[in-house]
Amino acid sequence: MANVEIYTWSRCPFCIRAKQLLTRKGVKFTEYVIDGDEAAREAMAQRAHGRRSLPQIFINNEHIGGCDDLYALEAQGVLDTLLQAAA
Repeated sequence: MANVEIYTWSRCPFCIRAKQLLTRKGVKFTEYVIDGDEAAREAMAQRAHGRRSLPQIFINNEHIGGCDDLYALEAQGVLDTLLQAAA
């Protein structure tokens, strides 16, 4: 199973939607709640090629983007393949 990481803010509606999709698919993920933690956000942005919006999602240490990117991968039928790949 893939290693899935997601950076979130606790009340971010896009973060909640992304987590709902992953949960609905039965995916276990590591969540980093970075509410107000600027150092953590900077570290996330470095991993996410400068993107500072939330959520930012990584599968097997590969940056896949935010909530809209996650849903786009699902719509294209690519997400399941990414999630099946071993870390």
